[in-house]
Amino acid sequence: MAWDEWEQLKSEAAQRSSASTQLNGVPPGGGTTGTGDLTVHDDELGRMGNTAYELRQKFGVDSDLARPGTFAASIDLFNDGLDMGAALTELHDAWNSQTKTLKDACAHISNHFDYSRAQHAKDQVQVATSMPVSKIDSYIK
Repeated sequence: MAWDEWEQLKSEAAQRSSASTQLNGVPPGGGTTGTGDLTVHDDELGRMGNTAYELRQKFGVDSDLARPGTFAASIDLFNDGLDMGAALTELHDAWNSQTKTLKDACAHISNHFDYSRAQHAKDQVQVATSMPVSKIDSYIK
């Protein structure tokens, strides 16, 4: 790709994105459709946390299917004097490391949703119990 072609592509991309993207600001006349309140639905948080947990469990099982065979093959190849055995062992170890990282990330996400649900419930109780009855009564009237 020539430099001029690269500059032309950058210019075209900038023109496309400038028409549709606005950062750190609101279009004149507002632009929001919601109330601005943060809304948390406990059941949605629960479903997302459960999905992350299920992903971790399924990935943990599925990612481990080829591990024993791969390790055995790498040992056999290494014992036969082939350099491929050492390379396969390296691949095996890298795969184990990466799958552990992904499983840990899924667990972290699942735990975060559980924590968020619990914290939101505590916040709701705190808000409900900290407002005096007379104040609540004035909102109802």
